[in-house]
Amino acid sequence: MRKVILLPLFWWLLVACKQPSLHMVQRYDNNPASPILQGVEIPAGKRWIHTSGIVAAIADSSAAPGSRQRFGDTYTQSISIIKRIEGILKQGGMSLSNVVFLRVYVAPDPQKGNQPDYNGWFEAYKLFFNNPQNPVKVARSTLGVQSLVTPDYLIEIEAIAVEQ
Repeated sequence: MRKVILLPLFWWLLVACKQPSLHMVQRYDNNPASPILQGVEIPAGKRWIHTSGIVAAIADSSAAPGSRQRFGDTYTQSISIIKRIEGILKQGGMSLSNVVFLRVYVAPDPQKGNQPDYNGWFEAYKLFFNNPQNPVKVARSTLGVQSLVTPDYLIEIEAIAVEQ
């Protein structure tokens, strides 16, 4: 009789001890030197927010339409976008620490030889992720594209955030 009772108790303890990991977001980070994750596992039942592609807010409303000063360079636009994403997440009760994935579209910059300014994006990313203020790394895809909806936009970002 004892064996019959102990076996179910053992299995219950085994499952109970593992239970928290079944409900936690798993971040796969096999390369500590990398600024991004290799992948993320999101357990069923988690609440998440997926933003639309977000572009920069006007940086200087007094600047002429079509001028670089109006929206800024890739670095400036990246900062603006991440702050906008942060505001969207805040509305949903989340923060940048909940972000698990970013999809980033970088368009050619006429002032950078018509090449995407990836370094501008990478430098802005470091201000918000994988740093002492927010040690969270995210899975990320960064794509060079021919253009965005207007020539003023040099970068567009989609974010996925998941409750912890």
